[in-house]
Amino acid sequence: MKKTILAFIALAAIIPLSAKPKKSGGKIQKIRVAHTNYYVPYDFVNDKGESDGFEVAVLKEVDKLLPQYEFEYFPTSDDDLLIGVLQGKYDVGTKGVWITEERKKKYIFPQTPIGASIIGIVIRKDTADKITDMKSFAKFSGKLVPIGPSNAQYNIIDEYNKQNPNAKVKLVAGDQFEAADGYVWVVEGRYDARVDIKLSFQNNIEKEGAPYAKYKDKLSYVPYKAIPTWPLFNRKNQALANAYDEAIKTLKENGTLEKLSQKYFGEDIFSSVE
Repeated sequence: MKKTILAFIALAAIIPLSAKPKKSGGKIQKIRVAHTNYYVPYDFVNDKGESDGFEVAVLKEVDKLLPQYEFEYFPTSDDDLLIGVLQGKYDVGTKGVWITEERKKKYIFPQTPIGASIIGIVIRKDTADKITDMKSFAKFSGKLVPIGPSNAQYNIIDEYNKQNPNAKVKLVAGDQFEAADGYVWVVEGRYDARVDIKLSFQNNIEKEGAPYAKYKDKLSYVPYKAIPTWPLFNRKNQALANAYDEAIKTLKENGTLEKLSQKYFGEDIFSSVE
């Protein structure tokens, strides 16, 4: 009998605890997860018509750890996602969102981000020997393409200026403009840099067949920092947000987040998050 008990304990010790089976007797709550359908590699629909992307993959791993929930995925537009989560059409939305004070009034943000995006500045290649970071850009000229004050990028640069009063960038509030305009203005020398997400620069300039590939030999990218990205929860879903936080903690500790980051980005996007 003693040997039987010891054998049972040993077997239990090697059963993986990372994935918990869904409840068979209790009621499982369906969770409607909205994600953008185009934002590769964060959230998109793949060639098979399936929900895919880094943030989607993370939420699928979160779902495995929460037996009380079952996640359903709905690819959609930015506007439908934001309005849908706000009004309760969706329980969760993910689209590479940065946190802002205005968004915090409308949605529940969890304690832990789901990912990160690298932000930096696009400069002319003929200034690359002089501009290697934000401070050297400020010293060079600080002439930055204007940013809409409601854009989260504006807040990032404003915070940088507050932290670096002796190396400020010339932050000017401006209207919305086409992506091409900002690149052209830098190429022409009207401004010496524009703020851009690394992924956007890669998709717009560097990739084969990129829409503005003609500027590839003229523009370069200087990373600044990694900004956390967050899922948005409907304000009635605090319990779900709390459960998400517990699951994300496990995924970080067991290395799943880093593995998914390497799979979708080819690097650990969390390594530069402050």
